[in-house]
Amino acid sequence: MSIELTILGCHSATPRVNAYPTAQYLEINSRSFLIDCGEGTQRQMRKYKVGFSKINHIFISHLHGDHFFGLIGLISTFGILNREKELHIYGPAGIKEVINLQLKYSKSHLKYDLIFHELNSKKSELIFEDEKVEVRTIPLHHRVYTNGFLFKEKDKPRKLNITAIKKIQEIETCDYNNLKAGKDFTLSSNEIIQNSLLTLDPEASLSYAFCSDTSYKPDIIDIIQDTNLLYHEATFLSDKEDLAKKTRHSTAKQAALIAKNASVKKLIIGHYSSRYKDISLFKKEAEEIFKDVILAEAGKVISI
Repeated sequence: MSIELTILGCHSATPRVNAYPTAQYLEINSRSFLIDCGEGTQRQMRKYKVGFSKINHIFISHLHGDHFFGLIGLISTFGILNREKELHIYGPAGIKEVINLQLKYSKSHLKYDLIFHELNSKKSELIFEDEKVEVRTIPLHHRVYTNGFLFKEKDKPRKLNITAIKKIQEIETCDYNNLKAGKDFTLSSNEIIQNSLLTLDPEASLSYAFCSDTSYKPDIIDIIQDTNLLYHEATFLSDKEDLAKKTRHSTAKQAALIAKNASVKKLIIGHYSSRYKDISLFKKEAEEIFKDVILAEAGKVISI
C-alpha cells in the first residue's frame, strides 16, 4: 500500500464524548504527515497507535479551534518526551505568534527546533518537496484564511526488464539508474536502444487531497483532478444548504459534486454537525451523486 490514512477525528466545533475534532494521520510512500490537530489529537494518536516519533511535518488548514487547539499540547508533550528532532509546521500566517506566545507564558522550553512555514497565498503553491513526495496547497473559502492540501507521490522510476537487459552484454549494473530514469542506451556502435525495450512502466503515482472547511468551491477541481482519494468536508445535509452558505461550509451533496466533477477515485466525507445524530444520512445523500463514498469515523483506516 502506498497510501494509508488514519482518521483521528472527524467532527465539527466542540469535542464531545464520542466526537473528536479534525485530525488525520497520513502515510504516503514511506512519508508521514499529521493533518490538522484538533483538541485531543495526541490522545487519539496514542489510542490508534500513531507513533509520536514519526511526526516531523504538521499541516494546519486554518486557525479555528477545532482544527488546531491540540497543537500546543502535542508540541509540549514532544518537549516532555525529550524530542530533539526539528518539527515543521505549515499553516496560516499568525500560527507562529500563537504558538510562541503559548510557549512563552507557560514557560515551556523545548530541546528541539520549531520551524514554521506560514502561508498567505490565495493561489495553489508548492510547500513541501523531497525525492518521493510533494505537497501543494488547495485554496479554500471559509470564514478565515484556509487551505486544503494535496499530497502527491512523485513519478516513480521505471522498472528494469532484466530479461531484455541480459540479452545486451554492453549494459552494466552502473547503467541501471539511467535506464530507471527513462534514458535510452547507446551501444558502442552508436546504435540507440529505446528505453521502452529495456524497462517496464512503473506503478502509477498516488495522491490524496484534504479539503478542510470550505463553502462549495468548484474552482478547486482543476487542482484535485483525478486524485485517488479525496477528503471533503460535509458539515451539513442539503436541508441546511442556506446555513452551509452562511457559515461557509459544504453539504454532502456539494462534496459529492466536487468529487464527481474532479473524477476522483474515492471520496471521504466528514466534519459532521452535531445536529445530525445519524451520520449514515451523509453517505446516503452523497451517493446520489458519487458512487464510492466513505464516512470518516475516528479510528478508521483507509488504504489504497
